[in-house]
Amino acid sequence: MNAADSDKVADDSPPARPAPRRAGLGSARSARRRARELALQALYGWVVSGGESGEIAARFRASPGYALADETYFLELLSGAIASAQSLREHIAGAIDRRVDELSPVEHSILLIATFELVQRPEIPYRVVINEAVELAKNFGATEGYRYVNGVLDKLAGRLRAEEAARAPEAR
Repeated sequence: MNAADSDKVADDSPPARPAPRRAGLGSARSARRRARELALQALYGWVVSGGESGEIAARFRASPGYALADETYFLELLSGAIASAQSLREHIAGAIDRRVDELSPVEHSILLIATFELVQRPEIPYRVVINEAVELAKNFGATEGYRYVNGVLDKLAGRLRAEEAARAPEAR
């Protein structure tokens, strides 16, 4: 096969995962943050091409940094977001200015993770959920995507965590 023919070969590999824009994110990241980063990358692939959460998780076990991540939390985020994607998207749809399918795959995946945490993990303060999502958007998303993510999650926190948000109105 010559070089011209190689361009015609179908690519059956999974879609490329978003890579962090900033170099040197280093050891300061917690195991839970690493779990969120891996979940973002895994959900990105799921949003783009689908698949089963177990198969997707298996592919990530060999990823750099996997051993430093909170594996249990990664699996919870991935399987939980996929299993409840429809209801999570309904929450998201009520807080955005476009259809969910018009979101970039990175923003979509970040919002799935954060909405899952807002709904299923009430022990995590909503401000922590928003901050973590904003950091993911800064590291993996479009240049100003973090602003959009922040605005959407601020609306969602006010709806999904109304009592908690009412106790800290200055933070909103």
